Amino acid sequence: MHSHADKGSIPHKMHAVNPDHSERQSFDPDTRVEAPLHGSEVAILRGSLTFQRDTLRWKCSGLTQQQLAQRLTPTDMTLGGLMKHLALVESQWFDHWFRDVGFAPPFDDLDWDLIENDWEFESARDDSPEELRALFDEAVRRSDAVVDDALAGGGLDVESVRTSPHTGETFTLRWILVHMIEEYARHNGHADLLRESVDGRTG
Repeated sequence: MHSHADKGSIPHKMHAVNPDHSERQSFDPDTRVEAPLHGSEVAILRGSLTFQRDTLRWKCSGLTQQQLAQRLTPTDMTLGGLMKHLALVESQWFDHWFRDVGFAPPFDDLDWDLIENDWEFESARDDSPEELRALFDEAVRRSDAVVDDALAGGGLDVESVRTSPHTGETFTLRWILVHMIEEYARHNGHADLLRESVDGRTG
């Protein structure tokens, strides 16, 4: 999975509910919109990322808390875990690396030295479908606002505040958007297999 970069205090647990009585997420796959075939670089990059985000919403919709926590052996991945993981990845790239403002809640309260690297996958089992969806949607909303501001201030060539620990170079906004599309596409492949194992749904 992803390595985590900042330190906080103690692990934060979202409010647990009865997994049999939680409200399921909803998403209409017909509302997914492909990136334009002919458009600006910004429109194509942002459209592609939005499509991938909506694909994850679709794969996680209509399931109970128990179903979102269901594993497919031998992996420890779950659909709920993927949703929480990608909410963390959104903050990791747009808050931590790009802006250097730390992680957004609830990830700002974590001490990664004291917990497992895949904490978001394990802790997602205690989160309701509504909580996971709200966390994910807020992470996406916040990331989109960061992108809006950066595009208004300098476009795709705007550079991150933090530098790569591997090369010492900054990340451009363009590179981060491409990386996020790659990240979602990879995990949506996992989500395809997980969803089919849960209820047989494909697509």
